[in-house]
Amino acid sequence: MPIVSISLNDDILSELDKLQKSMGFSGRSEAIRAGIRSFVADEKQKGVLSGTVHAILLVVHNDEFDDIVSGIKHSFEDLITTHLHSKIEGDKCMELFILDGDAERVCTITKDFQTNKKMDNVKLVTL
Repeated sequence: MPIVSISLNDDILSELDKLQKSMGFSGRSEAIRAGIRSFVADEKQKGVLSGTVHAILLVVHNDEFDDIVSGIKHSFEDLITTHLHSKIEGDKCMELFILDGDAERVCTITKDFQTNKKMDNVKLVTL
């Protein structure tokens, strides 16, 4: 198996160690491989979406980045049927978008949030 090197900040490394222990992985590499498998499965699911889809998009971010969320959101108002904003854990915010529309556009809004480094977590659930 090839060896791949990655850099992680202290916070992510600490979270990885907690996950490793709580989920019973034998080591960090096993935990990272499981995470990558999950990520690949999610991306494959998006790849087969077509036509009109109904979905829920969850986005977690620091409250100082509300303007970034708003900017992305305004580009996809045709998809968003409902948007809920909630404060969680101090300065963290959670956005819940209910989406109804073209699969390609649903994938695009998801990608726009996922590739923005200011977003902490992005999860798409198709219905």
